[in-house]
Amino acid sequence: MLGGAIRVSTPFLFVSLGECLTERSGRINLGLEGTLVFGAMAGYAVAFESGSAWFGVLAAAFAGAWFGLFHGWICRFKGVNDIAIGIALMLLGMGLAFFFGKSYIQPVAPDLPSIPLGWWTEIPQLEAALRINALFVIGAVLAVAMAWMFRSTRIGLMVRVVGDSTDAARAIGFNPNLVRLLSTAAGGALAGVGGAYLSLYYPGSWNEGISSGQGLMAVALVIFARWNPVNCFWAAILFGSAGALGPALQSVGVTSGYYLFFAAPYVLTLGLLILTSSPHRAMTGAPRELSITK
Repeated sequence: MLGGAIRVSTPFLFVSLGECLTERSGRINLGLEGTLVFGAMAGYAVAFESGSAWFGVLAAAFAGAWFGLFHGWICRFKGVNDIAIGIALMLLGMGLAFFFGKSYIQPVAPDLPSIPLGWWTEIPQLEAALRINALFVIGAVLAVAMAWMFRSTRIGLMVRVVGDSTDAARAIGFNPNLVRLLSTAAGGALAGVGGAYLSLYYPGSWNEGISSGQGLMAVALVIFARWNPVNCFWAAILFGSAGALGPALQSVGVTSGYYLFFAAPYVLTLGLLILTSSPHRAMTGAPRELSITK
């Protein structure tokens, strides 16, 4: 369960951090599911062509940033609904990934390296569980850095002010459209990195069903985490544990009905949305410019 939770949680972590940054600026990006899938395809293709998994990660981040820029550019026009645009871009990203990625289903790209933190034990299961991918460590550090940024830096102040009040941001000299555009682009880049993790480490191949809705579940994860990057880390671990439940049961010999536990992440998402739907507690900590708060 420990190893599975860490492996499964990493895409949730990067997508939720990207969505947290985007939403703190006052915009929702439901298109991160498409960005995640396209980032997985782009990262895998570039890694295969270049022979370097890290080049693949950079390519996935670049592709995700362009999706974010496109989303942010469209949403700056008056009367455009960011939720509807996000759904459209989700479908566009998935369609482009399936179209351009057909020729990369069979080839084998290099994998991302892992850090063997279990060198001190002779128990093979524990050693395997503690073989952690470098992106998980980067994501954990990024969660702490992002929380510090929101609390203690001018950039974090700009994002928070723009997310809470467009008029107040303009009054003190900030450009809300530019801040939201850059925040959406950065959020898209993080989602792209999450996609590269899927195709280059776990499960470590490119196919059209690689995401399983993780980009959409990350939106619920951000709400559950109350728009706090550190809470996003722990929430990602929780979602990762739910996703690892089915394989863990299978590995210990539970063969009757174990596949029902593969639905645990979706049940958890639904349950969290129900539990946080109170009219008094649901929007605690939410940026006031979000569409869901109006």
